[in-house]
Amino acid sequence: MKPTGKVLCAIGVVAVLLAFLWKDRFNPGRLTRGGHSLTGIYGEKTVLLVLFFCLTLYYLIFVCVLFFKVAEKCLMLGAKKVFYIPADMSSPLEPEKVVQFAVQKLGGLDYLVLNHIGTNRFQVWAGDVEYTRSLMQVNFFSYVALATAALPTLEHNQGSLVVVSSLTGKIPTPFTTSYSATKFALDGFFSSLRHEFMMQKRYVSITLCILGLIDTDSALENTRGKVYLTASPAPEAALAIIQGAATRVQEVFYPWWLQYVCYLWVLSPYDRDWVLQSCYNYSSP
Repeated sequence: MKPTGKVLCAIGVVAVLLAFLWKDRFNPGRLTRGGHSLTGIYGEKTVLLVLFFCLTLYYLIFVCVLFFKVAEKCLMLGAKKVFYIPADMSSPLEPEKVVQFAVQKLGGLDYLVLNHIGTNRFQVWAGDVEYTRSLMQVNFFSYVALATAALPTLEHNQGSLVVVSSLTGKIPTPFTTSYSATKFALDGFFSSLRHEFMMQKRYVSITLCILGLIDTDSALENTRGKVYLTASPAPEAALAIIQGAATRVQEVFYPWWLQYVCYLWVLSPYDRDWVLQSCYNYSSP
């Protein structure tokens, strides 16, 4: 084995040992400081994110395609009040309207969780620039607009901004050209914004959540028969997001080993493309 290969293997072994030895010190009580939350949800299984919040929060506002079903479940789990608002994030005017609605109903926000996405096409790039433009509006510009509108109340409450992203925002993957571009944009913007907050001593935490393949209906439908990967359970992904929000960490990786995949991707520029492409079921036409 070449010296570079030995070094990478050693790093991998150490990373795995550290991951298994690390103890989870998450305390759910950290979430019960204010009870004001705004979250964007897309898809039925990711509604579990709302349900986890309801275990500890008194008040909740969400933007969702399954209004009545989610509201009923939240109330059953003990949420004191539940509000919802229909909004189309493809419209540049909607984000500010949503935040105004939340502040009016609750008087302020402690958490802003951004977790909505547009329709993703898992396919070879076909030159559809308009689709990329529209996806950028939903997956990126609306995130920026929501965060910007909410910053005054978040800063007043020393709150948390939680941005749900993807491994495709760290590592460019096949068949996700437009989607990956939006996730890279999220990483660049909010990571840069975090540095500015630190320099300005503005007490709003920014947590970027990097998720792998999750077993949502849309993700499974898009990737079925196309990848040699096992999807991770949505409930655990939701809990990882909540833990990240509560502990105000800079980045959350789910599954946990994605963090070391990203490290190895940066440290091993050779043969990494072949390894990545081997995860896909694709034959050249």
